[in-house]
Amino acid sequence: MAQLLDGRALSCQLGPALRSRVAALHRPPGLAVIHLGDDPASAIYVNSKRKRAARLGFFQRSLTISADTTQADLLALVADLNGDDAIDGILIQLPLPAQIDATTVLDAIRPDKDVDGFHPRNVGLLSQGRPRFVACTARGCMALLAQSQVAVCGASAVVIGRSNIVGRPMAMLLEKANATVTLCHSRTRDLPDLVAQADIVVAAVGRPRFVQGSWLKQGAVVIDVGINRLEDGGLVGDVDFASALPRCAAITPVPGGVGPMTITMLMHNTVDSAERRQGRG
Repeated sequence: MAQLLDGRALSCQLGPALRSRVAALHRPPGLAVIHLGDDPASAIYVNSKRKRAARLGFFQRSLTISADTTQADLLALVADLNGDDAIDGILIQLPLPAQIDATTVLDAIRPDKDVDGFHPRNVGLLSQGRPRFVACTARGCMALLAQSQVAVCGASAVVIGRSNIVGRPMAMLLEKANATVTLCHSRTRDLPDLVAQADIVVAAVGRPRFVQGSWLKQGAVVIDVGINRLEDGGLVGDVDFASALPRCAAITPVPGGVGPMTITMLMHNTVDSAERRQGRG
């Protein structure tokens, strides 16, 4: 039977070491979270981040602002946080309203406070194999693979989805760990045939139950990054879990797999930043 890669359990396991690092700092790590609008799904996710930071003893600035905020006002807020010595990490909850150019705003965050790992300077460092901040979801996926002792070195890996948030950093991390990586997308031909050759499959395409169990190689390890809400209110991943389960050696559940690890790695990135800025990292 497939092993469930439990993100909630791993997050709890990593907690004590993270608390010890926080306790060793001269001041608490500072995290600023900016949330535009009142989208319920985003609000739930932001609240989870705030609760985790509070449990770890972080200093926080939680800023919920109107969805009608102008780009100039948002950039001014980012500039204020860039100059705030109590803040080690700045996070802007995505997606942003239509009047905001996300690239411009994310690029305005100081690279040494970019705990989401989206700034081009941090992406460039990752591409060179010397990361400073790694996108939280991709870092969390790698932690799940490591904790489960999945043999990444020499493995064939397929990443479905090429976003800057998940797909591209995930492909770079797998390549750095000596996997042979195929990065797929909406125009990839013969996708099921490519998936069938993969020892590791990472699904981050944003389409409910897109990857079918029949596509998978027997004994594959599946990381399902997707979280899609159905009309009946249920949550499912990008992988058809029921058909995939009999063919997998290991698979992440949805919910409870990758999601908790994304938040955990945001906390790790923020502590990493605080340690560097306090001369302890």
